[in-house]
Amino acid sequence: MTSHPSLTRRHLLAAALAAPLAPAWAQGKPLRIIVPYAAGGPIDVTARLLAERVQSSLGTVIVENRPGGGGNIGADLVAKAAPDGLTIGIAAVATHAINPWLYTKMPYNAATDFTPITQMLRVPNVLVMNAEAAQKLKIQSLADLIAHAKGNPGRINYGSGGNGSAGHLAGEMFKKEAAIDAVHVPYNGGNPAQLALLSGQVDFNFDNLATAAANIRAGKLKPLAVTTAARSALMPEVPAMAETLKGFEVDTWWGLVGPAGLSRELTGRLHQAFAGALQQPEVKARFAALMAEPVANTPEQFGAFMRQELAKYEGVVKASGAKVD
Repeated sequence: MTSHPSLTRRHLLAAALAAPLAPAWAQGKPLRIIVPYAAGGPIDVTARLLAERVQSSLGTVIVENRPGGGGNIGADLVAKAAPDGLTIGIAAVATHAINPWLYTKMPYNAATDFTPITQMLRVPNVLVMNAEAAQKLKIQSLADLIAHAKGNPGRINYGSGGNGSAGHLAGEMFKKEAAIDAVHVPYNGGNPAQLALLSGQVDFNFDNLATAAANIRAGKLKPLAVTTAARSALMPEVPAMAETLKGFEVDTWWGLVGPAGLSRELTGRLHQAFAGALQQPEVKARFAALMAEPVANTPEQFGAFMRQELAKYEGVVKASGAKVD
């Protein structure tokens, strides 16, 4: 059977039009994902899991850790990369919402130097108390804690992983929205802050749900509220803070971005591959074990979300007084 001439011409024309859009990784060159944090953490783990899942459609994918500067070093590498689809990276709440207001000098512009691809995950934070202390003070709910704080102005405190950390800023938002006075006690990292709470050195913390979950289940920490807008499917018995303080929402989140100027075609191909991987049941199960919820939104939705987060944290960081020179 002979092929239809017009059909053959249409196929050739389509191939010719598609050829200039073929990304470098479709020609045998690897795609590089820059993770701006050290290997082994939750962001690194999730990046590597997704990298494995997209290789069937994108070819070889390399995850490269470039920690330092609170995530700024790795994010800057993405911002300065050529928009050819060879280099993408992780954008996180720190690198794209908090750091621009926290650091006196920034090597990149979080609002203009990146092309959003898709949000990957969000991990709820949770307000926790030492379980024994909560029982002693008869604090069973967020409303109870607020009432206790108002009855003891300036006499309660909370710990965090350091000035300008997510836990610190969540605490400052809580103080403002609840109209309470609490003393911030910074520690050198999230683990020391949690140990301080477990030993009774501080009254409450805002911790990552993934980090706090084991001690919550062991009965050592009492969760009063998650910081997502609604209850988390990962621990649905814990109320959301917004149920008591309307509009309160603080998530730990991260997603994929490329450098500014990444074409719509390349962005679309990358989004299709990674968003598809995020929807795979086995991937969702792996993330659930990390207390992480997949968010496979569109590039436009992720871009709008990052702009909202950047605007939200401007006032929070300034109110906290935290600054890194």
